[in-house]
Amino acid sequence: MELLARPGRSWRTQMLVLGVVVVLLGVLQLPSAQSAAVMSVDLGTEWMKVGVVSPGVPMEIALNRESQRKTPAIIAFRDGVRTVGEDAQTIGIRDPNSAYGYLLDLLGKTIDNPIVDLYRQRFPYYNIVGDPVRNTVVFKKSDTEEFSVEELIAQMLVKAKEYAQISTQQSIAECVLTVPGYFGQAEREALLAAAQLANLKVLQLINDYAAVALNYGVFHRGEINETAQYYLFYDMGAYKTSATVVSYQLVKDKQTKETNPVVQVLGVGFDRTLGGLEIQLRLRDYLAKEFNALKKTKTDVTTSPRALAKLFKEAGRLKNVLSANNDHYAQIENLLEDIDFKLPVSREKLEEICADLWPRTIKPLQQALASSNLSLDLITQMILFGGGTRVPRVQETIKALIKQELGKNLNADESATMGAVYKAADLSAGFKVKKFVVKDAVLYPLQVIFDSVAADGVSTKKVKRVLFGLMNPYPQKKVITFNKHSDDFEFFVNYGDLERYSQETVAAIGSLNITRVEIRQVKELLESLKKDLVENKGIKAYFELNDSGIVRCTGVEYIYDKQKPDDADEDSTLAKLGSTISKLFTKKSDTGDDASEDNKEEAAPEEAGAGAGAGTGTGETPKTEDSQTEKPAAAEAEQKDKEKEKNTTSEAAEAEGEGKAGAIKLVTVKTPVAHNTHVLFTANLSGAAYDSSLAKLTAINKIEEERVRLESAFNSLESHIIEVQQKLGEDAYKNCATAKEKEKLLAECSSLSEWLYEDLEDPKAEIYEEKLHELKKLSSVFLARHWEHEERPEAVKALKGMLEGAEKFLVTARNLTKDTNPEKDVYTQVEIDTLVKAIEESSAWLKTESAAQKKLPRNADVRLTVKEITAKMSLLDREVKYLVNKIKIWKPKVADKDKKPKETDKEKEQKEGEGEGEGEAAGSGDEDQAKEQPEGAEPEVTPTPTPTVDTQTPHSEL
Repeated sequence: MELLARPGRSWRTQMLVLGVVVVLLGVLQLPSAQSAAVMSVDLGTEWMKVGVVSPGVPMEIALNRESQRKTPAIIAFRDGVRTVGEDAQTIGIRDPNSAYGYLLDLLGKTIDNPIVDLYRQRFPYYNIVGDPVRNTVVFKKSDTEEFSVEELIAQMLVKAKEYAQISTQQSIAECVLTVPGYFGQAEREALLAAAQLANLKVLQLINDYAAVALNYGVFHRGEINETAQYYLFYDMGAYKTSATVVSYQLVKDKQTKETNPVVQVLGVGFDRTLGGLEIQLRLRDYLAKEFNALKKTKTDVTTSPRALAKLFKEAGRLKNVLSANNDHYAQIENLLEDIDFKLPVSREKLEEICADLWPRTIKPLQQALASSNLSLDLITQMILFGGGTRVPRVQETIKALIKQELGKNLNADESATMGAVYKAADLSAGFKVKKFVVKDAVLYPLQVIFDSVAADGVSTKKVKRVLFGLMNPYPQKKVITFNKHSDDFEFFVNYGDLERYSQETVAAIGSLNITRVEIRQVKELLESLKKDLVENKGIKAYFELNDSGIVRCTGVEYIYDKQKPDDADEDSTLAKLGSTISKLFTKKSDTGDDASEDNKEEAAPEEAGAGAGAGTGTGETPKTEDSQTEKPAAAEAEQKDKEKEKNTTSEAAEAEGEGKAGAIKLVTVKTPVAHNTHVLFTANLSGAAYDSSLAKLTAINKIEEERVRLESAFNSLESHIIEVQQKLGEDAYKNCATAKEKEKLLAECSSLSEWLYEDLEDPKAEIYEEKLHELKKLSSVFLARHWEHEERPEAVKALKGMLEGAEKFLVTARNLTKDTNPEKDVYTQVEIDTLVKAIEESSAWLKTESAAQKKLPRNADVRLTVKEITAKMSLLDREVKYLVNKIKIWKPKVADKDKKPKETDKEKEQKEGEGEGEGEAAGSGDEDQAKEQPEGAEPEVTPTPTPTVDTQTPHSEL
């Protein structure tokens, strides 16, 4: 009830708040693990957008502290204070090397990568050094302050998480992150490390164009049918440009038998250095050149970081304005040495200084169409997204190529975010969404390289096998078999054929080597199994390209056939069941028996590569098996962990072979093989480096929490002082305080105001919070009186209305007693008397207390409180509800003459016997009801359907 009596709220508001509080209390009692809210983060190079979905709330964009739907992806550190977004942009103008932006493409890059060199050229005021251990990018601000790219990205994700939690009012731990499709293994692993630093569980990394295609498909689900429809999505963002060909189609799943819409990526093209940023930089350099040409200062404007930052900001504004206007003025106050700068710039001039960029805008389109093997006439529509597509010349260049209208029915800024949050809801356990399958495609082919022993047993040849080819769909699992090695060996997983990409693009990938896998203790293993070995099936390595686009070697096993023990119980139930299940899920190709398949793969030039000829015929004959078609391989990969723990052989299938004296029963055995995996690309943030970064971020977060708390406490105290002073000057409020109380309050407020603006050596939030608590204790006296006087009339009116309603009900209730109406004796006299007493006492109390309250001045202690009135209302409500509920369940009594005499057991048995006989006679004589059946036929029985029970936990439906 104290919550209801909070000053400043109307009577109706209090009753509403009470109901809301009850609901919230029920929610808050749930453990934090039950929180189902998830988010997506579209962390672009220039902007960050956050999507959220929570129980009962549809997908939406989370607002930042400025109530904006997108936040500048820039973070700044100054005087020990961390800022993000617009505040960080402001700091970047004053102190450019303290604000860090356009960070995404620096993830997973070593200091010698050409992308890092390009970043240095674009933003020369940063001091970029190499990490002493990992050789990755580190921004060094001073001797004591430096940040790695993962640390900066992690802090951006911390802010995204904060915005999402404020929006949903729930704790969030799971997310889906968008990434550019051209990100390789190193960049994806680095982003996962940054998310881990931010204490976020990444459900999936989704390529930005796949997220956009999913978003489009979800909102056009009704247009998708069994016939494939082809769309082309074109994205020009701040940093890069990409084009993607996708297909939409309804496909029936072979396992679940469900028909779901599928969006499949068929072709992708990209330019990772062409975007709105490049146009903005061209404008910045043009403005700098024009300013230097004025010769108003001796200093070159490009040598001043602050002046260069001002020019960059103005170039961004100018670029946006010229997208909608033909002419505009660039103007900057105090650009350099107190000199203002103003220059007219036309759209024609912008197009002139970017003349070499426009032909590059259509190359991703051509690449995407070429890799999809589709022509433009098959494309249903081309859809634009990304801020850079708003530039008129970009649209004109594209339209000249495709010769059709451009689709602009997507939200250019938020479509990727909304597609990713739909995927997050799908992957989260707390939601049930309509299934929409996304099949992405491989941009950088992956291959396995190993040394194959030649026929002489001494020399070796390099053999290459395609693991995941260009535009192969993923997620996907593969198996490669090595069937000739008898000693320890190693193989490598590398990027494959990259001839379709330019030298600059390949150089930007970094290391083309991904992992090295060492197979150990092979000789010892073969020796230990020599007695049992009948046929060698080789060593199988299992690989997975997961839905985040990351490839891993998930396990290695040695497979061989051995003779089945003589004492095996062939006729046992378990043996038969195991054999049946094995036959259902096993193919010859899985065990390596199919000789024709071996010969076919030996002759495949795309798998053999250069130098495979010597290795295929005389030595190693590895086979690549696709788990999407070879189901046993997938089952083996999923069960490998259990097999390692048990360290025992498992019988997967029975095979028959020719032995010395006839047929021999064989069983296939799989044994884990010891192996080590080494990462060969940019070292990931782990171990001591990760712990150091985590400690640094934890300290920064703690400092910010204390700063925010201090600011909040200061602002709350300042606001309450002003509020009390203002209200004590208003007649409606000052009449509720005695002269002594008013004098004391004003003196306290005056004293606190002077103290508040003094420079404290070490201000603490606790000090301001304690002062606020003391001031509220003093001010709550007159504020509560005012609230009581304002809300009492409504409360009294509500009580009177309840008394009138109770009296009307009492008239009806009196006619439902045994004395007044014997046939409807619903209520007893005691119940009627209890209601009468409650009405009379409440009415008398209200009359007495109202009269007494009117005699008191407004600044006296309140006698008739709203709390007491609500208590009387609760009493009346309880009594009336009791009587109302009683009449709902009341039933008239049955007269004695209408009661049927009870049947004895003997009579029951006799009656049942008669009924059975009658039923048989009726069944044989009623030709309309009976169904003719052949003599000796069994009667038809209609099975009663068994009710099904959904045992799953209820989900929120999107």
